[in-house]
Amino acid sequence: MKLHSLLSALFLLGLATTSTDVVAQGYDDLDREEETTKKKKKKKTKAERSYDFSGDEVREIVKGSYAKSNVGGAFFLGAFSKWVSPGTSLGLAYGKDFMDQETKSMAWELMFFQGIHNGQHYTVQGDAGCLASGTGPAPCVQGDLRTYTFAGTVEYSIYPTRRIGIGARVGGGVLFSPLLMDPVYYQEEIVEKEFGVEPGYHGSPHPIVMGGPTFEYYTKLSHFSVGVDVDVFYAVGFDLGASATGTMKYTF
Repeated sequence: MKLHSLLSALFLLGLATTSTDVVAQGYDDLDREEETTKKKKKKKTKAERSYDFSGDEVREIVKGSYAKSNVGGAFFLGAFSKWVSPGTSLGLAYGKDFMDQETKSMAWELMFFQGIHNGQHYTVQGDAGCLASGTGPAPCVQGDLRTYTFAGTVEYSIYPTRRIGIGARVGGGVLFSPLLMDPVYYQEEIVEKEFGVEPGYHGSPHPIVMGGPTFEYYTKLSHFSVGVDVDVFYAVGFDLGASATGTMKYTF
């Protein structure tokens, strides 16, 4: 009986000791497991939020093929300025950046421009003694003018800051100024009775050269930019002029 009681006491003591060790060890394991889980979650979250660009350069502006619209004013600087007032200039262009570096770029561009100008009535010009040869006060024109210019340009720009480009462009093309009235009436009533000689401005295309400064600001919408184009142009057999237009460009 005493032996049985002694064995029972030893068994209960061993069980209590083992249970205490197991519980204590279990709490430690749970703490370690929880810390490990938190670390894994943090690493996973960090990995999910990080961006691996594999060494590629990250840029906030887009370069490449683009479409551009121009709206502004144009005026003549030569003999036409006596008869023809400043007018509006509207343009559409397509181009492509063929050199793209961090501080400079180059692009080619194909453009179409339309100029709209009001002019003095042909009788006012005739009474003032306009001459088709250009030896009078000013050459004879039909009155109101519309000009259509097709040209190609090459532009070089530098970037003093990431979003601002300052450049210059040169180019050439052809300018048309169509007759805005009935040809028979123009010949019989204006050329023969008022001018005396056919001026030759409205019957043929005129080669044109042009160039000037450009300014461009790249917005935070990476495909869009706005700017200003200033061009001085000379149309052979026509006149010297200039235009200043605001631009909006979308790069594909």
